[in-house]
Amino acid sequence: MTTNRYLADIAVTCDQDFSVISNAAIDVTQGRISFIGPQSEAPPCDGPVHHLGGLIMPGLVNSHAHTPMTLVRGAGDGLPLLDWLTQVMWPREGEMTPEDVLWGMRLGASEMLRAGVTSTCEMYLFEESVVEASTDAGIRLVMTPGIISALHADDFGSTESRIAAIVAFHQHYHDPEQRVTVGFGPHSAYDLPLELCGEIAAAARDLDALLHIHVCETQDEGIELESAHEGRSTVQLLAEHGVLDGRVLAAHSVWLDDADIETYAQHEVSVAHCPVSNMKLASGVARVPAMRSRGIEVGLATDGPASNDDLDLWQEIKFAPLLARVSTLDASAMRPQDALRMATVEGSRAIGNFDVGSLERGQRADFIRINLDDPTFVPVTCSDELIAHLAWSGSGRHVTDVWVGGEQVVADRQCLKVDVKQAMAEVQSRGVRLAEKSGT
Repeated sequence: MTTNRYLADIAVTCDQDFSVISNAAIDVTQGRISFIGPQSEAPPCDGPVHHLGGLIMPGLVNSHAHTPMTLVRGAGDGLPLLDWLTQVMWPREGEMTPEDVLWGMRLGASEMLRAGVTSTCEMYLFEESVVEASTDAGIRLVMTPGIISALHADDFGSTESRIAAIVAFHQHYHDPEQRVTVGFGPHSAYDLPLELCGEIAAAARDLDALLHIHVCETQDEGIELESAHEGRSTVQLLAEHGVLDGRVLAAHSVWLDDADIETYAQHEVSVAHCPVSNMKLASGVARVPAMRSRGIEVGLATDGPASNDDLDLWQEIKFAPLLARVSTLDASAMRPQDALRMATVEGSRAIGNFDVGSLERGQRADFIRINLDDPTFVPVTCSDELIAHLAWSGSGRHVTDVWVGGEQVVADRQCLKVDVKQAMAEVQSRGVRLAEKSGT
C-alpha cells in the first residue's frame, strides 16, 4: 500500500485546537490521512514525496446548494424570494431536462473545486444527473433529492411514489466510499403540508439519512402556516410533526426567536448559513452567534448560484463574521477561526460527513493548497494574523491544487476531470433555451 507524502510551508488543520503547523508533512494512504505534523516528526516514507510549498488546509464544505442553477444564474434579480421563485426560477426549472442538470452540475462542480470546495450538500431534482456530474468531477456529494409541491404534493397523487423513489435511490447510490451519501430534500413547510414533511422525515429516519429542508428563510413566508395553527412558530410546528427528530439540516434559519433556537438545540438540528444569498434576496441576518452558543452545528453555504451568484465559499467565510459583528454591534461575535471552522469541520458535521473537514489522522484526505505568494497574505508576524488573512482576504483565486479522498482533482488551478470550456458552452446554450421556453 503506497503512501504519498505532501510537504507544505504551513498546515492549518482546523482540528479541535485549530493547530497551525510550520514545515508540515501530510501523508495519505488509501485515501485517508495517515500522518499530519511537522516534517521533522514524520515517519519514514517509501512513497512519492510532493513538495507543495504554500499552505494546506481542509477542503471547504458547501452545506446547502442547488448547484445546477448555474443554468439560471442572474435571472430575476431584484425580486423578493417568493416572487423570484414562482415567477422566474420555477418556470425555468420546469423546462429542465436531466441532460440540462447534468451540464449545470458539471459546470458548478468545477467552479466549486477550483475555489477549494471539496464537499457539497445538494437539494435538487434529476438527482441521478447530479450524482453522475459530481462523480465525473470528483467532488464529494451529499445528495438530497428535492420534493416540491408543484411536482410531488398529495394533490398530484405522487407523494408515496416520490418517497419510494428516494428510498430506492438511497439503496442504489448511497456509498460514502464512492464520495456519495443520500438524504431527503423536502423544500419547506410553506411549500409542503406539515403532514407530508412528517412522512418524509420518518422515511429519512428509517434509513438514518439526512433530512435537508429550508426553514424560516424570510420574515413573511410562515405567516399563513402559523396563522392556521394558533400562531405557533414554524419551528415549533415542525417539531410537533416529528420533522426535527432525526438527522436534520435546516437551511437558512434566519427568522428564529430564542424558543426556536432552543428547540433546534434540543433536537440537535444543524444549520446551513447562507449569508450572501440572504443579503442578495434581502431575507435578513441569521442569529448565528446565538445558535453556536447553544451548541448548534452551523455550516456555511452559498445557496444556489442564482441567488448568490457564485459558488466561491470564501465570500461566505468573510461575510459570516461581518454580519455577525454588525448585527450584534460586537466585534468579538465571530472570530476568523470560527468562520473557517464553519466552512470546514463544522460544516462537515452539519451535513453528516464526520470523517472530513479537518487534517487529522484517520480523516479522509480532502485538502487544498493555498498560494501564500500574494500581497493579501503580507505581513504575518504570528499564526493569528495568518488565520485572519485567510478569513478576511482569502478567495478562490488563491487555491491552486485540490485533492478529494487523496485524488488530485485540481492542479495549478485547472480541473483535471471536467472540460470547463465545454461545460460553459453547454450551460450557455441550455440557459438561453430555458429562458425562451419559459417566457421569463
